[in-house]
Parts: sequence; C-alpha cells; structure tokens
Amino acid sequence: MISVIVITRNESKRIARCLSSVKWADEIIVLDSGSTDNTVEIAKRFTPHVHVNTDWRGYGIQKQRALAYAKGDWVLHIDADEWVTEGLKKVLLEVVKRNACDACRVPIRFCFYGKTLKHTQSPTRHARFFKHKGAQFSDDIVHEKILLPSDAKIIQLKTALLHDSYLDVTHAIAKMNRYSSSSAKLRLKSKKPVSFLRCFFSAGWMFSRCYILQMGFLDGKAGLLVAVLNAEGSFYRGIKQIYQDAK
Repeated sequence: MISVIVITRNESKRIARCLSSVKWADEIIVLDSGSTDNTVEIAKRFTPHVHVNTDWRGYGIQKQRALAYAKGDWVLHIDADEWVTEGLKKVLLEVVKRNACDACRVPIRFCFYGKTLKHTQSPTRHARFFKHKGAQFSDDIVHEKILLPSDAKIIQLKTALLHDSYLDVTHAIAKMNRYSSSSAKLRLKSKKPVSFLRCFFSAGWMFSRCYILQMGFLDGKAGLLVAVLNAEGSFYRGIKQIYQDAK
C-alpha cells in the first residue's frame, strides 16, 4: 500500500494538479495549515483524508503530523507545487514491486512560467519515497528531511519529480525572502559562523552550482533567473544572520 502525504496552505492554484498526479496511490493524505482560499475544498475532491492543523511549528513538524495519518507501507511525500509524471509513477511502482531498497532519492526538476528546465534542479540528497516503518521527519522549521533507520538501503532514481516552485517573479521574490528568513533563524539557533565574506562566497557558489555546474545556462533566461534567485536567497540568509533579522 502506498500513501502520499502533502501539506498545504493557500495552494488553490496548484493543488489540483498535484493531487491529480498521484490519484493512482492507495491513499492520499492532505494536511492543511489554515488556508484562507479554497485549497481544502479542492483537496476533498481527490481524497477523503483531508485534515487541518493551524498550530504551525515549521515544515518538519507539520510533515510529521501528516505522516502520522498515513497507513501505507510506502510513503511518497510531495509539496503542493510538485507533481508526479507518468514516468515517475511507473518507476515508483516498480520499486515497490521489486522491494530491493528502503527509500529512494528523487531528482526535482524546476518548471518556470510553463517551461520545464532541463538542467536546473534541486539537490537530490533527501529521500522522497520511503518505507513507512521506522521513518520520521526532522523537526527543522525549514529544509526538513526524512530520518530513516541506520541500516536503511537508499537508492538514487533518475526520473524526476516536477516542481513549479514560482508562480511568477513577484511570488519568487516573496518566497526567497520567506525561506531565507527561516533558514537564517535555523542557523542562528545552531550558532553557525557567518561573515560578509561568507555571504558573498555562499551566494557565488550557489550561482555557480545552478548556472554552471548544473548547466543552467542551457535553460536560457529562465535558468539565469533561477540561478540569481537562489544566489540571492543564500546571500540574504547570511545577511539576516549577521543582523539577526530572521523573523
């Protein structure tokens, strides 16, 4: 049995596509965080398992709450702005059939203004598809990860999950600002060192990784813009640490 878990908040523009792409799963769990639009109503068209919890304590804790509702032996966790292609569906079903691993890292490919970026992508270091038993989310407020048993066998998939991260440039800037604040808050708690030099180095590395190492330059203007936004997010995260402006 496969469970899909999704946490939401004001995702009425994208939740239908997300849930439609996983209707093949045995169970879909949606945990809403207090939407003021019709996200919940749309979600109920796809699954009876829609819950609401407005006690927001960060992404990790909220996803763990969603995971607690899941009854499947395998769990796929995706965001409301992501969707599963037919190709990825077949790969995941084959993983379950073979039962030769405990979890899978899934590449995440960006889409921007309706264009799928063939090169720019998110790091694939975190598992998105995993056996339920013994798994739990970290309690990080942002950049949460799934924690698996120490002996878990994890494989890397090649077929990507699609991610429509930004509705438009305005949304992209707002999201970058929000995430950089949450990341800065996390780093302040961990007392990680920061300086203006580190901020510039981090931003430069992020841009180089996205635009050069991942060959984002082959994605045209969209690849350049995504690389700049990622670099800005990294830079402002450090600046907010320095000035302790992480709200």
